[in-house]
Amino acid sequence: MIKDIQLRVSLKEEEISNILLLKSAEKLAINQADISGIKVLRKSIDARKPNIVFNYKVAVFINETVPQTSEYQFDYKDVSNAKPIHIIGFGPAGMYAALRCIELGFKPIVLERGKNVQDRRRDLRAINQNHFVNEDSNYCFGEGGAGTYSDGKLYTRSLKRGDVRRIFENLVYHGATDQILVDAHPHIGTNKLPKVVKNIRETILNYGGEIHFETRVTDFKIRENKIQSILLKNGDELNVNKVILATGHSARDIFYMLHQKEVALEAKSFAMGVRVEHPQHIIDGIQYHCSGERHELLPAASYSLVQQVNNRGVYSFCMCPGGFIVPAATANGEVVVNGMSPSKRNNLYANSGIVVEINVDKDLPKYEKFGVLKGLEYQKDLEKLAFTAGGRSQTAPAQRLTDFVEGKLSNSLNDSSYQPGLNSSPLHSLLPKLIGSRLRKGFDAFGKKMKGYYTHEANIVGVESRTSSPVSIPRNEKLAHLQITNLYPCGEGAGYAGGIISAAMDGERCAEAAVGSM
Repeated sequence: MIKDIQLRVSLKEEEISNILLLKSAEKLAINQADISGIKVLRKSIDARKPNIVFNYKVAVFINETVPQTSEYQFDYKDVSNAKPIHIIGFGPAGMYAALRCIELGFKPIVLERGKNVQDRRRDLRAINQNHFVNEDSNYCFGEGGAGTYSDGKLYTRSLKRGDVRRIFENLVYHGATDQILVDAHPHIGTNKLPKVVKNIRETILNYGGEIHFETRVTDFKIRENKIQSILLKNGDELNVNKVILATGHSARDIFYMLHQKEVALEAKSFAMGVRVEHPQHIIDGIQYHCSGERHELLPAASYSLVQQVNNRGVYSFCMCPGGFIVPAATANGEVVVNGMSPSKRNNLYANSGIVVEINVDKDLPKYEKFGVLKGLEYQKDLEKLAFTAGGRSQTAPAQRLTDFVEGKLSNSLNDSSYQPGLNSSPLHSLLPKLIGSRLRKGFDAFGKKMKGYYTHEANIVGVESRTSSPVSIPRNEKLAHLQITNLYPCGEGAGYAGGIISAAMDGERCAEAAVGSM
């Protein structure tokens, strides 16, 4: 017999090694000897009150053999000589599209503008230390996409778009810890994601797929509403049958190319703002009701905040406990910041994007001349502004949180995890009123919701601009483009995902759609 039950375990009880066995036997009123195994299905922390509790959902095996293998099996086939499907981009959407093609018996040919995950590290070092951006290999472009060098957060609300558990199991199959199958808000960590990404690459290659790094797509040849061939930066031309476009939210050149060719695009609402950084101990103290160091069994605390300000949402985005702020620009002459965390989340700082909703239909009248690309041009202008305010390098403009809200320049800044460095700037006056005024009111409201959050010990760093794509690529019910019948826009760049898991699910769906039309 197998029984699924809920258990509540206090912080002190969590220190007992066999507490789940003891609690399960007590709840089910059976002998401990009758329990042959316990499988944790879900684990979360309830820290709303000072007496912190761990919530468990467990499967209790009563005189029953505990299965040792996953219910998910990945049936990868040799596709060396199979029909090809071209995939542009090798982030989560492109990777999972390629894996799904192999399962379905088709050969993925992946074209990725950036470098493999090992070589990509040199370019990240160049951004941080030399302030030089390789426009094809950076925190956004390269093997694994923006997700590789991020927190690896795997939480998604896109539960109706596909089999979330299957995506998680596949990550475990490729080397991620099975803890991601249990945690309520799972993450892998930027130090472990590269190994998982490398393993996915090896699976694709071992089963006959192709991956071409440093291969930038520059144009499509379109005839009779179909892409006939793909043109590459090196001058090569590839004939194609089906094309999955998974280039991510920062591949602006792709949007420009499609727009120039009069391929249908749509302007899409998005969000922009800043990244706020606190000492981690402040967030721990607020969330865990403690004045000293947090208990060793508690992870670095996170938070999620939202406030309506003047009919627009102001909210936290990509919160990274125990993490780093990183330079996420994809071109020289712009400053973009993002956050990431190692698997242990043991850095001294907590950071989060705090962003404001941008309604492209109402908020950008001065950018109407750019048509469907108006949001993209607005993004670019703020990133150029941040570049200038930071000192015309990857040094980022920054301000103490309290000074930003009170509207005064910071005479000094707090220490920060942002390696290229910070430059004190009047972000309260530099940011457009649409964003800046709402952020100031939002931070004031957040300080009332989390006592101690509003503090001079926190910095804000600008700008957080790549939360999602400001452009979407429309597709029909069969997931093909409305005009180009063999083009399958996919993932975050096309406007159909908002993170690693939703992008992976969309990649699988687009692969299935492309294969189904062969």
